[in-house]
Amino acid sequence: MAMLLQPLWTFVLGHAPLLRSPFFPVLFSLCVYLSFCLPFLLLDALSTRWAWVLRYKLQPQSSVSWSSVRRCLALTLYNHLVFIFPLTVLHWYLRPVHLTEEAPPLPRLLAQVLVCLLLFDFQSFAWHLLHHRVPWLYRTFHKVHHTYTSTSALTAEYSGTWETLSLGLFAAANPLLLGCHPLTELAFFVVNIWLSVEDHCGYDLPWATHRLVPLGLYGGARHHDLHHLKSKCNFAPYFTHWDRLAGTLICEHSAGIKFIVNNHNYSARRLQRRRHVV
Repeated sequence: MAMLLQPLWTFVLGHAPLLRSPFFPVLFSLCVYLSFCLPFLLLDALSTRWAWVLRYKLQPQSSVSWSSVRRCLALTLYNHLVFIFPLTVLHWYLRPVHLTEEAPPLPRLLAQVLVCLLLFDFQSFAWHLLHHRVPWLYRTFHKVHHTYTSTSALTAEYSGTWETLSLGLFAAANPLLLGCHPLTELAFFVVNIWLSVEDHCGYDLPWATHRLVPLGLYGGARHHDLHHLKSKCNFAPYFTHWDRLAGTLICEHSAGIKFIVNNHNYSARRLQRRRHVV
């Protein structure tokens, strides 16, 4: 099964100097993150013009302003350059990158990525719940992330330094704990960044991850949008089992939030009428 991934890993090894560079983790993280945000930013721009895009928006009465985009980008770049980059340089110095010649077997890669996600989900749930239950922690560290009650893709990394470094530590430590192959690490980082962006995208799209995972095991954008609205529910970033066990899972919208969801049709009709008049 390793042969399935060997051509990909051989291609990656062709860029070994870049992989071994202290600049790679920050460049990789930023490029992947911004690439995943871009399609949703396009949807945000189109939602003010096309009713069929607006109907998938979780909070159709809200819109993403260019000023909020600039603020989110500025904080993301600041955290990466001022805090994450020096730590990656220190890690590069203390633990040089070791690149093996053989690719990992595909089943092992998939299994370890899933385990990394489950571990990260638990760690983030515990961290998140603690910072909501202890007022000082919320005010001092986590409140920044709740600046926006309406989620959009770039708000995924709109957080303070402590939160950025804590979650980054969880994500970096789990592959090391499992002894993952470098390709598995990269795969986990890509999947983790995608799921985080999708969680905050603000859209309930037909191909969203929570629609692909059966039995309500995965929360997705709808669940995390409810968290930003209500603040006292849905603390796990991805899966739903920890919130079920803690009694903090909310799947349905309350009456107050239901107004926002039911407002889809009104907002779409209003947009159509405005375009018709023009």
